[in-house]
Amino acid sequence: MADYSISEQTGLFLTLFKNRSTNMYNSANVLEGRIKKSNDFVGKQMNIETQLSFAGGYGAKLLPQGNPSLVEQAVITAKKHYSRVFVDREGLKAASSSKGSFQTYLGFPIKKTVEDFMRNMSRVLFGDGSAVLGRGEGIANVTGNGSSGTPYVITFRASDWNVANFEEKSVVQVVSGLAAGDNTGGSAEGGDSVANLLTIALVNPSARQISVIGTSAVLAALTGVNPFPTTSGLVAQRSYLSEAQGLSGALMATSGTLYGLNVQRRWQATQVDALGSGVVVDMLNDVMLKVDQSFGDSPNIIICNYNQYRKILAQLEDQKRYPLPNKNAKGHLGFSGIEYAGAGNSGVITIHYDRFCPEDKIFFLNDKHIHRYARPGGAEWFQDDKTVFLRTVDEDVLEARYGCYMENFITPSAHGVLHNLAK
Repeated sequence: MADYSISEQTGLFLTLFKNRSTNMYNSANVLEGRIKKSNDFVGKQMNIETQLSFAGGYGAKLLPQGNPSLVEQAVITAKKHYSRVFVDREGLKAASSSKGSFQTYLGFPIKKTVEDFMRNMSRVLFGDGSAVLGRGEGIANVTGNGSSGTPYVITFRASDWNVANFEEKSVVQVVSGLAAGDNTGGSAEGGDSVANLLTIALVNPSARQISVIGTSAVLAALTGVNPFPTTSGLVAQRSYLSEAQGLSGALMATSGTLYGLNVQRRWQATQVDALGSGVVVDMLNDVMLKVDQSFGDSPNIIICNYNQYRKILAQLEDQKRYPLPNKNAKGHLGFSGIEYAGAGNSGVITIHYDRFCPEDKIFFLNDKHIHRYARPGGAEWFQDDKTVFLRTVDEDVLEARYGCYMENFITPSAHGVLHNLAK
């Protein structure tokens, strides 16, 4: 005998589906909303006047000799940044209303594409222009064969690991031969072809491991016998050394050139090495005062990763204040942070966390001197055919493209960075 129950009469009962629009990931970026943006970048390049010294000559008793000031021109060129989505045309019809799908295809892919683009812009802003997401640990052997059932598993080193750089479904590429001191000098497997592009299947933060699906002769040769070396890494697909300049590149430069100008005393960020120690308030004061001393103006925002933010909270336990966001302020983004009223002439400024900030660094920024110059239109949908969705050749698939052509111009001497902190 059986009961008249759900388990026995499964064909009789309906299944209730409930849509939920809450994202299961963090998409916030306070700095993106504060930097200056201009959409008037035309011509081959932009030359920006940069004054690097005083002018004249001083003396007493007799008329002094004089020299002109040192004025150079920083040069920027636009970098291409995109986000792209493909939509099956039948799926577009099937999801044309809420009766057929939780989300309508006319709105959902567009929203997610812009969201993906903005996430990448946040990563680029804190990067070094190389598009390298992480580098190998050089200890644990690569495993797997690149299939969906047994993906390649790569272990990354702890020194520059940032889990925010990796997302499931992102498409990446192996880069080899990276220099020891920075991410230059490498070669992306497959170059600009799509043959060796890999899809991230799983992110394991605690083990610092990424599982990828796809074809890679480099990973196949390492599987089971050798680790992913520290001179190799994963890079955003077909983007190696092609991204806009970011904070890690501009503020950590100690030699060479930056925007075409030699890195020098007046064209270099204030860099304070923590020597592996934990953050203390005196370090914050030190960087703030040094920036003010060299540049004549103080940072107006401090940004760090979650781990350093937690330590700063503990350091300022007896004096921190939590600013309440002004809900009536035009353009309010809903961000708040702790207030820092220490050294410098900017008065009380806020300390914010950002998931893309490197874990061993704290940036002391003057957002008046971070400017994104973009081609006319800025970040926008490519609607040259008067529609967002474009038809693809020989496939019953539509695609949409969102992007911009731009460069981040970061005046290095206006900012400071406290680096090599204990994580």
